[in-house]
Amino acid sequence: MLVMDASSSMSGAPNQELNLGLSQFVEEVQADEMASCSVEAGVISFGHNVELVQPMMTVDDIEVLPKIDAYGMTPMGEAVNLAIDKLEARKHEYKQSGVSYYQPWLVLMTDGEPNDDWKAAAQRLKQLAQNQKMVVLCVGIGDAADMQILQEFSVLEPKKLKGLEFRAFFRWLSASMQRVSQSIPGDKVALPSTSGWDAISV
Repeated sequence: MLVMDASSSMSGAPNQELNLGLSQFVEEVQADEMASCSVEAGVISFGHNVELVQPMMTVDDIEVLPKIDAYGMTPMGEAVNLAIDKLEARKHEYKQSGVSYYQPWLVLMTDGEPNDDWKAAAQRLKQLAQNQKMVVLCVGIGDAADMQILQEFSVLEPKKLKGLEFRAFFRWLSASMQRVSQSIPGDKVALPSTSGWDAISV
């Protein structure tokens, strides 16, 4: 589940690059026959409201991603809670059907800090990550991103996007999903290097 900042500060070039990157992600996963049929994805935006932009579905079934418009505040806590609810419901459906599955990924990207009551959502998400029930990747965009707050959402150290390299990030994400889709649930997967988009990689 991709949880994307759509607040006013993301307007202009950042929002344009974000939308291009999301579309590229879908196209690249669809180009991989195995990944397109096994990877499910959804998109939640948070700005003037929290919106399920793209419901969870197999990437092969996504036709055109709705465009994210950037304006409003930063209700990050509400968006994270909605993302967790959607992912947990999907896992429950798999369990009920006896289908094996990979632990879901939640990708949180923001260029600022939340202005809602976010601490309970952060604790809830971090607990899932600590219990290995979810892979949580937080990415800060630009110099105003509060990396200390992002750390509260995950056990992994938050990453920082290099400039506006959204497309490089989503290229890495699609390559990662392709590797995961070729593995057996529960296996440890070696992911590609983040050096193409990560401003703090060494």
